[in-house]
Amino acid sequence: MRIDPDSRALGGFSTFLTFVALNLLYILVCLPIVTIGAATSALYEVTIRYSDDESGRPLKDFLPAFRANFGRATVLMLCLLLPAALLGFSSVFWFAYPALFAGVAGVVAVIGAVYLFAAFLYAMAQVAFLTGPVRQTLKNSLLLPAAEPVRTLGVLVIPVTAVALTILFPPVAILIATIGFSVGAYATAFLFRSVFTRHEA
Repeated sequence: MRIDPDSRALGGFSTFLTFVALNLLYILVCLPIVTIGAATSALYEVTIRYSDDESGRPLKDFLPAFRANFGRATVLMLCLLLPAALLGFSSVFWFAYPALFAGVAGVVAVIGAVYLFAAFLYAMAQVAFLTGPVRQTLKNSLLLPAAEPVRTLGVLVIPVTAVALTILFPPVAILIATIGFSVGAYATAFLFRSVFTRHEA
């Protein structure tokens, strides 16, 4: 009996294991919190590259990309993700009050948090896909969610759905911890490539 190492089934299983390992590595690297930006940009870099005719080596290329992107990604994370988190926490504070103005303030805080989170994702993808100064990347990231509302919705659907499912069905967290981040990044890689190609032209 002979088993073809290049068969489609074995190739698919090997890819699955690669994405599982990549997912676990991403979670591990994110644990210090301050490394979330660099880890996310590295994850986008290897998955965007892999989405282009399966080029690159997602697992082996992750740590080199993490080191290369650390500086820019960390600055952009502090500029975008930190304010988004603060707005998210402030919305909880506002919604705790029954007054009308508090409800309006809570809604505004949520909208601002979601917008800045989308800008953060665009920033990390730009660090992964493009070369440019932090100032220009920050400007582009703040403009892209408004310029590309449909694709931005697609980019946000995956993390929002993952959070919602985890809250409603806690066992889903096991799936997310196993393969959710890497597969989610791979799915959004096509959207990011489409956005950047459109605006490079």
